[in-house]
Amino acid sequence: MAEVKLISAESVTEGHPDKICDQISDAILDDMLRQDPHSHVAVETSATKGQFWVFGEVTSKGYSDIQSIVRDVVRRIGYTSSTIGLDADSCGVLVSLSEQSPEINQGVSRLDEQEESIASREERYEAQGAGDQGVMFGYASDETDVLMPLPIHLAHRLAYRLAQVRKTGEVKFLRPDGKVQVTIEYDENDKPLRVDTVLVSTQHDPEVSQEALREDLREHVIEPVLDEVLADKVEHDDYRVLVNPTGSFIMGGPAADAGLTGRKIIVDTYGGAAHHGGGAFSGKDPSKVDRSAAYAARWVAKNIVAAGLAHKVEVQVAYAIGVAEPVSINVETFGTEENGVTREQIQDAVRKVFDLRPAAIVDELDLLRPIYSKTAAYGHFGRENDDFTWEKTNKVDALKDAIAQINE
Repeated sequence: MAEVKLISAESVTEGHPDKICDQISDAILDDMLRQDPHSHVAVETSATKGQFWVFGEVTSKGYSDIQSIVRDVVRRIGYTSSTIGLDADSCGVLVSLSEQSPEINQGVSRLDEQEESIASREERYEAQGAGDQGVMFGYASDETDVLMPLPIHLAHRLAYRLAQVRKTGEVKFLRPDGKVQVTIEYDENDKPLRVDTVLVSTQHDPEVSQEALREDLREHVIEPVLDEVLADKVEHDDYRVLVNPTGSFIMGGPAADAGLTGRKIIVDTYGGAAHHGGGAFSGKDPSKVDRSAAYAARWVAKNIVAAGLAHKVEVQVAYAIGVAEPVSINVETFGTEENGVTREQIQDAVRKVFDLRPAAIVDELDLLRPIYSKTAAYGHFGRENDDFTWEKTNKVDALKDAIAQINE
């Protein structure tokens, strides 16, 4: 009998308590970057019933009205009444922000403003070290059109659709908090074979029955997304649907469970298909390699797969605080290399094509723009229509040329 395996991944809606905190932290970051693109920001948010606490370190020429930003995010998500657990206009907001540590700032840049204005690009790239030590991972797989693992890609699409039908009123009685989990059966060659289970847990008004909710979600959320994403590529005619397995889910958000920035890092990345170095993304400006280098590693991995050099790739990059050059770069292709290319050749080509010094990453991926609020829900990767530069496959030809030169 052929060996098969089941792989699951989850996503959460923007109304999940941890995701509310991620969105608040990134909204503050974006507001500061609009005023001062060189702001150094490390902001965390925590949430509990009726209360938010924003804390961290900030060095910026701008000023942000933190109270208003918090309330705007909460209101946009849909928490506008205490009857559903949270009211944007009456919730409490505590703020505790201080300046960035001078030791960290010294490691990030050894040039003052006047020196930076006349420095060459190479001088700037060498002067800006990593904001901290750490190990970052990027991943890509050709099992979907966006080169993401299928379980997490489907989970994100379903979670996004769940939020949209709530906002448009296409499905009545929904409230902001929700979670989605997808299980995919893979064959012995690690190819997606069929959808096994779709699990949706969603907050709702008390008057709706679970049976009616299940039918509405299947008709308006689950089947449209599966049909669009999978078409005839993966079997999805016979799968199990679970909706609110424990019964009702009336109270959600921070009223039901405390929230914190950075607690959904596997949701943010690859759903467990790849390693994670441990660093969260939201609330951090791109001088923090936890964020920028993870984006760059995804960019590298995606270009390798898009170039047809391997079917799936994991890229690991490590840094030392204050040092520009990565401590290590490793490319793992899991034995899926194509066209007689070796893993070592691909790794050598990556070193020739990609400059992974922090300042080079910021320049190449244009990371000083206020784009981060969009990343804070439904995944940081695999979204090609959101102007996420790390999703571009603009180094495919350069990688192919580098491989050709290595083989000469």
